[in-house]
Amino acid sequence: MPAELKGKTAMVTGGANGIGLAVARELTRCGAEVWVLDIPSAQPEVVAATFGARGCAADVTHRPSLAAAFASMPTVDLVVANAGTAIVASLDETTEEIWERTMALNLTGVFHTVQLAAEAMKPRRKGAIVLMASTNSWDGEPRLSAYNASKAGLLGLLHSAANELGPWGIRVNAVNPGLIRTRLTQEAFDNPSIMKEYFRHVPLGRGGEADEVARAVAFLGSDEASFITGATLLVDGGQMAGKFGTWTEESADFLGDRWRLRD
Repeated sequence: MPAELKGKTAMVTGGANGIGLAVARELTRCGAEVWVLDIPSAQPEVVAATFGARGCAADVTHRPSLAAAFASMPTVDLVVANAGTAIVASLDETTEEIWERTMALNLTGVFHTVQLAAEAMKPRRKGAIVLMASTNSWDGEPRLSAYNASKAGLLGLLHSAANELGPWGIRVNAVNPGLIRTRLTQEAFDNPSIMKEYFRHVPLGRGGEADEVARAVAFLGSDEASFITGATLLVDGGQMAGKFGTWTEESADFLGDRWRLRD
């Protein structure tokens, strides 16, 4: 049963593609009036119109652009700070440009989003903000030093914002996905040799779908989560609960995209 969001206005940054698009669609399905924010090249107005939402072009790394977007829509009840990027590079290959671009979008952009959302919500003494963090907020996956650092930083922002905004009735939580199937990760999903080893360490034996992340976001944004703030909700198939690997060939088979126990 979908979360109940009727009568609420929601905004999703980076909502024209990938997990953000799945979130925007799910919030619409739950009854919210949804605004999709994304950069102009992503055509947020066009994308949003395909499922009954509204779109607005904005760049979360440019404070005036984001502020103008907030000013153009009704007061929001739920803001999902989803816009982000992941640039694969070794530590030696991580240029200043890669570092600054990643931080600007993944961390500073989320800071702008949270601050502007709080300004809009405080007069009403209520609201919900959901940050899109990651399992990489904790682990040290190689070749993603800038991404890992930015996602770790989100947890500091999460805890501080939840603490400061709680007295205003504003809840701030984070969803932390593991490896999720999107257009950017599909190439990895299509490679059984990579997935076999990666999913060996995921208790559920598979990767996630964007809709599964979206349902977690909808829950945290709904009144069902009315006494939850400052929390991180892992959507990772149990990956962060393990250490040495769950799956072995002694008891299971890898079937192209997931592990499965033998009968």
